[in-house]
Amino acid sequence: MKPLQHPLRVRPAFTDWPLAVKSIFGFWLFYAATVVARALLSRDPLTIIENRAVTIGVGIVLTFFIYATLSLFANRASLFQRVGTAAAASLAAAASMAGILMFIDKYQQRPQDQIRFVSAEGYRITETGKVTVIERDGQPPVTVTWPRVGALDPYIQLRIAADSAVVWLFFFMAWSAYYLAMQAQAQALRAQKRAAEAEGAAQAAQLRALRYQVNPHFLFNTLNSLSSLVMTGRSDRAEAMLLALSTFFRSSLSLDPAADISLAQEIDLQRLYLEIEKTRFPDRLQVEIDVPDELQSARLPALILQPIVENAIKYGVSKTRYKVLIRIVGNTLPDGRMAIIVSNQLVNGKKDQLPAATHEGTGLGIANVCERLETRFGSRAECRFGPMAGGGYKVSLTMPVRRDD
Repeated sequence: MKPLQHPLRVRPAFTDWPLAVKSIFGFWLFYAATVVARALLSRDPLTIIENRAVTIGVGIVLTFFIYATLSLFANRASLFQRVGTAAAASLAAAASMAGILMFIDKYQQRPQDQIRFVSAEGYRITETGKVTVIERDGQPPVTVTWPRVGALDPYIQLRIAADSAVVWLFFFMAWSAYYLAMQAQAQALRAQKRAAEAEGAAQAAQLRALRYQVNPHFLFNTLNSLSSLVMTGRSDRAEAMLLALSTFFRSSLSLDPAADISLAQEIDLQRLYLEIEKTRFPDRLQVEIDVPDELQSARLPALILQPIVENAIKYGVSKTRYKVLIRIVGNTLPDGRMAIIVSNQLVNGKKDQLPAATHEGTGLGIANVCERLETRFGSRAECRFGPMAGGGYKVSLTMPVRRDD
């Protein structure tokens, strides 16, 4: 059997008809406005407007012909091919316009607008419509009636038609250029919108992937701790740890992985986590949290502090027999951004009694945090970390202050 072939999905014709209708009627309404302005300067404006109304009607039909030609025969063509198609259709429309106007000339009335002037030879000339009266003192007046176009010599008719076609060609080409430019702009905006949507979707997917790496990492370490508590007979602490663990996961897993939460919510989640760790290290873990009220409502990625606090416990508290202080501090920087600092240091201990934190092993932790910040805020965020001069380790996250409207 032959494999099933899916037809290419192409953009159907006439999908942009609202743009075509607006531009066509806009062009011809502008032309109509110039006709009316010119007619009001004459003594027979109604006849001029009536004659030009027919011209406008024919022009609208022919402009729609150009649009239909582009939509039917150049819908999937390149811009160069579309320009060529528009030029050919405009030429055909201009020739048709000239021919139609010459044909209906014999059915149209002539404006009875009267013009009088004296020629250089001294003749007094009066023109009324197609009738011209020539007078001179001492001579009888001569009346000349201009013939209809159809009564002229074929060569002269051809010249008149060619002149008329050139004039209308520029008009039709002007509309075609405007239409193609607007269509290209619309396509560019659609492409830009699709690119923005794709970029947003990719960013959201990346944030979800990074966030989903946190929970298994944290769960593995917590279950390890629970196992140690059970094996050493500390069932009461294991029960308290399970209760805190269930509360933590109920709170954290209810969050949208790609959503932002307030700093106050993030701090509450870390309090839950640190309560779990206090069950493991009741005599070795001390916690201080100092976040000013003005930053409580600031938005940041959910659980962004989790890997940092976890590393502070793993490489700080669990590596020493002494009491370790875990500090979470938030402050506003002079440039308007906020900084959140997480550090671990000994309480009344020596500098060399607390090993320097590392970020080896699974490759998560601080690398995960920095990548999430860069994905979310780009160059407006900073992620700095390293040992402190007085011992211990510090991680500083800098990001814009954003709040819900």
